[in-house]
Amino acid sequence: MTTLVLTIVGDDRAGLVAAVAEVIEGHGGNWENSQLAELAGAFAGIVEVSVASDRADALRAALTQVEGLVTVAIPGTPAATDAAPARRFAFQVLGNDHPGIVRELSSTLGAQGVSIERMTSETKDAAMAGGRLFEATISAVVPASVEVDGLVAELERLAHELQIDVTRLD
Repeated sequence: MTTLVLTIVGDDRAGLVAAVAEVIEGHGGNWENSQLAELAGAFAGIVEVSVASDRADALRAALTQVEGLVTVAIPGTPAATDAAPARRFAFQVLGNDHPGIVRELSSTLGAQGVSIERMTSETKDAAMAGGRLFEATISAVVPASVEVDGLVAELERLAHELQIDVTRLD
């Protein structure tokens, strides 16, 4: 079996997921995991599919015929990691919205070898003060070689600098 990772992006329309699922099933593939969302009238998703190795190329070709843009990628060999198991680390971010919050957070995590596993974010109107609020929930994988307390201290330093609140969830 081969694992394909599909990135689906297009104008949101009824039946897009069904069209992709039909092609996958029609080629003997199995829809394993997915994250799908509608954002500002566009549809975006990432889907993990398993398929027999000898049917992968035909599935890739068929997916390009689905109305909308469908890109297929095959995951590479995972990078070498610490021998000790990684740990999960989750936190929330809340503060006045301004450019650079995601860049600063992701750069701080990446500089310590921490990988973002899942992130959801949104901006919304601030109820009392006016303006916009930025809110995010981030789940990350921390290598065994990184001290979580040091990571927390670095995120607290960054939160002060960006004037946001960072709250650990685990």
